[in-house]
Formats: sequence, C-alpha cells, structure tokens
Amino acid sequence: MQSADKRVILHLGIGSFHRAHQAWYLQRLAGLGDESWTLAGGNIRDDMPETLAALRAQGGAYTLETVTPRGERSHALIRSIRRVVPFEPDHAAIGEIAADPATRIISFTVTEAGYFLDAEDRLDVAAPDIASDLRALREGGTVRTLYGTLARALHSRRIRHAGNLTLLCCDNLRHNGDRSRSGLLQFLEAAGEAELAAWIREHTTSPNAMVDRITPRPPADLRSRVREATGRDDAAPVMAEAFAQWVIEDSFAGERPAWERVGVEMVKSVAPYEEAKIRLLNASHSAIAWGGALLGRRFIHEGAGDPRIVHLAHDYAADAIACLRPSPVDLEKYRDQVLERFRNAALADTNRRVAMDSYAKLQGFVAPTVRERLDRGEPVDGVALLCALYLAFLARWHAGRLGWEYEDGALPAPRAHALAGSADPVAALCGDRMLWGHRAGDARLVAAVRAAAGRVESLAP
Repeated sequence: MQSADKRVILHLGIGSFHRAHQAWYLQRLAGLGDESWTLAGGNIRDDMPETLAALRAQGGAYTLETVTPRGERSHALIRSIRRVVPFEPDHAAIGEIAADPATRIISFTVTEAGYFLDAEDRLDVAAPDIASDLRALREGGTVRTLYGTLARALHSRRIRHAGNLTLLCCDNLRHNGDRSRSGLLQFLEAAGEAELAAWIREHTTSPNAMVDRITPRPPADLRSRVREATGRDDAAPVMAEAFAQWVIEDSFAGERPAWERVGVEMVKSVAPYEEAKIRLLNASHSAIAWGGALLGRRFIHEGAGDPRIVHLAHDYAADAIACLRPSPVDLEKYRDQVLERFRNAALADTNRRVAMDSYAKLQGFVAPTVRERLDRGEPVDGVALLCALYLAFLARWHAGRLGWEYEDGALPAPRAHALAGSADPVAALCGDRMLWGHRAGDARLVAAVRAAAGRVESLAP
C-alpha cells in the first residue's frame, strides 16, 4: 500500500507498556499483510531521553521479548512505530501530527495518576500540574499534562478542519474513555475553551478499553539476551509476559485498524471485563507489591509465592467478586489465573514498579469496592486489608526503610509524609474524600482498616 494511503495513530506515552501492547498488536496486523496503519509516538514530559534517542536511531524498531510462566522466551522485531517524536516543550510536532487528516486516532498511556480525578470524577484543578497547564493555555508556556497536550493538539486539528478523531485511552483506569473525556472537558471548561470543548463533543469519540499485559521495566541484561538470541544489538528492547488482552468498545469516530483479526475483542460494552481486571488483577497486583515490600522482597513473584500474602489477596478477592456478579467472566478462575501469572519468576517484575503511583491505584482499583459494599450494608473486612497494606507500605517508606525510591504522581512526597506521620494515619486515610467520596470517614471503614492493620503487622520483619 502506498504511503499516501496510510492511516496514523498518534500515541502519547511510548513507554514499555505501549511498546509491548498496542504497538505489538499493530505489528501482528502488519504480519497478516495489513500495513495500512502506522504509529507515531512521543512523550508529554522530558523523560526516557535515552530510550527515545535509541528508538529514533533505530527508525522506531525494537525487539519485544516475551516469556511464559515456564520461562520460555521468544523474540519479535516490532516495526509499527514509524515516527518517534523527540520531546519539545511546546509539543509542536505532536500538534502537527494531530492536525494531519491521516491521523485518525490519538491514543495515550500516562499512568493512572495522570488524570487528576477524584472519587466522583471531578478534576483536581488545584493540582500543581493542572493549575500550571491552565495558566499555560491562557498565558503561553509549557504544558505538562495529558489535558494540556490534548488541548493544544486538538486546537490545531480544529482550526485546520482535519476531520473526526478517536481519543483512545489505554491506561488501567476504570471506564477510561468516559473518564478521560470527562477530565479533558472539565479542563477545557476551567481554561475557558468553550469552542474547543464543543468541537470535541461533536467530532471525537472516546471508547472505553481494557488493557492487560504484565510489562516490567526492562532488566539490565535484556539487551545482551536479545543480542544472543537474535544477533541484533538493540538499544531499546522491551520485555513482557506472553499473555496479552485488549478489549475495546467499538465506538470510533472514523476508521480503525482491523484489530479483531489479531485477537483484540471489539465489544459493545467493556464494563464487565474491565471491572474484573481492575478489581482482581490490578488491585491484587498492588497488594502483592505492598506486601512484598513489607517483607523486604524485591520481586513480585516472591510475594505472589508467599502464603501469607496470597491469603490476604484471597480474602480481598472475596469482597471484590461479590461486587462483580453477575459477570460473563469466571471470576474464581480468573483470580487464580492472575495469581499464577504473578508467580512468573522469569519476568523479574519489581515491587518498585508495581507500587508506583499507589495512591491513584488505591483510588481506582480498591475504593469502588469499599464504596459499593458500604452502600449495600455489607462488611468491608476483606477490602480493608488492602487499605492497611497500603498504609503499612507508606509507613515503611516514611521511616526510610523501603530500600528504594518511591514515586507517586497523585500524592506528592510532602502530603504522603504528612499522611504516614499523622497522629492517626488510619483516620486520615479513611477520611480522605478524594479516595472515598461520600463514604469518607465512614465509621465502618475506619473500624475495618484498624482491624486489618493487626493482620498486616505480621508481615513486617
């Protein structure tokens, strides 16, 4: 197919997960002979400079190593990213790609903390990065968030009459299309950009999607393994588990790749799939990272193999599963499959990576089960275990005993230290309206987390 016939997906956030997941699916489609779609990718912030430089030097190509729970490795050359956009403070190149009629989709992975939404989906306009971006839109200057970047990119598309566009969120965010769209429109309202907001409502869609593939940070020996297995000296390889899943609501503003040909599930509603994944996989993943950190372990598979942590995860899952029924998913089987995947030692996935942005994960993965069970008058003893694990993890970090740097974009270090060092951390956490919404301060939650803290204490050496 000629280059003039190409359709482009502009992706914001070309980190390891995007390259192991969305870019891999598009490469599989090209392997079937459909090369009508390509990726252009860049980052919102000036991070990963070495990786981006390596990708540019390699023309966007890189090697994906996948590994099964039995330790079987395979390697694939991924060429679906055809343009790597270098970071620019004004995001001019991103704006140019967004304004090109050949671009039909803008997708993004900016982590859960990158959406700045509270428990009731209200945008935190007082967050420093959001406040800075609002000033930048009014007065000029650098934007740092997804919303600021999209505002400028979509403004360019609107004034050039470049056509309809799909905004595709690929983060582990519940109802990620609806919520990312709501955050963007609230941001534009706060910025006084009513015309752009109206254009977005008329000319774009935001399908909900569920993504799943465990993708650890590339280990130090990955490059040498790839060189030995393939003969390629790849400066930007990535690794992931063999398992992958992508479920997308088929609600696009225009053309899309024929992803169903390569195993993507195109559905009317993604809700039951994403709820099972977020509440059973993502929440349990965080629990194992917090519990493993308390035990002084480095890797996820170590915690996933510890009966004490598995017991806590099972008790939590009982509360979550009760909220998920009825479901097309075999929930108990899915829970067990998830824990088996976590025990994949060949991934060498770290507690540090999974624990990053824990506050946003507590809010997104755990808090909905708390609220639903309290609203239904049901006990929260199981789900409270994850709240207690998070507090114990935070206390260990506050005391300087974690052993590694903890990063949380949704809870800056001064606030995290204030929470962990408060006179009553349980009451402070349970009273946080950003987390619990209308259930903040509920006496039943406070009592359950206090009781759970006693069980969690046994994990700390």
